[in-house]
Amino acid sequence: NMDFLELMQQRYTTKKYNPTEKINSEKIEQLKQILQLSPSSINSQPWKFIFVENQELKKQLAEVSKHNTERVLQCSHLVVFNVVNNLEFFEKQISENLPEGAINYYKTYLKPRPEEEIKSWMKNQIYISLGVFLAACASMEIDATPMEGIENEKYTEILGLENHFTTFAVCLGKRDSEDSNQPKFNPKKRVAMEKIITEIK
Repeated sequence: NMDFLELMQQRYTTKKYNPTEKINSEKIEQLKQILQLSPSSINSQPWKFIFVENQELKKQLAEVSKHNTERVLQCSHLVVFNVVNNLEFFEKQISENLPEGAINYYKTYLKPRPEEEIKSWMKNQIYISLGVFLAACASMEIDATPMEGIENEKYTEILGLENHFTTFAVCLGKRDSEDSNQPKFNPKKRVAMEKIITEIK
């Protein structure tokens, strides 16, 4: 088994998928559970995740995925990450699910702020779930492409979301063996460690 560092050295944003390779349902079920377990501030969980395997629906979403159209069509599954955009709905959700301390934190520190700030805070949480999700995919040897380059309003509309708004989507599948973005063809480029990490002992 590879350790986590090796997995991170080998994972990359897949640009081309093998459309004949499907991810088995057992792995998909595991990914659903992993998303459900994602951490968030005050355990707020202001999200909804939609797993799309249906080819017809994928085709509709592919048409509103800008330069990502081909990837959406080729991938095994498309996972759409959506954030709550209705504060009344969110407040009802936390009042039903969270302990008093967390609800009080929200009421004291977040609710008095402008709506845009609250929505920005919620959006930050969904990026935590994306980090967890991409790490999980790497550990399960599933190739993935996170995509902000989609038409968010159209995704929201096509998926019939009422209290959520599509933030981004992730393609899942098996890379095409010729995908030129693989680290063996296109080595990872990262800022030198000493420029981004400081150690204070």
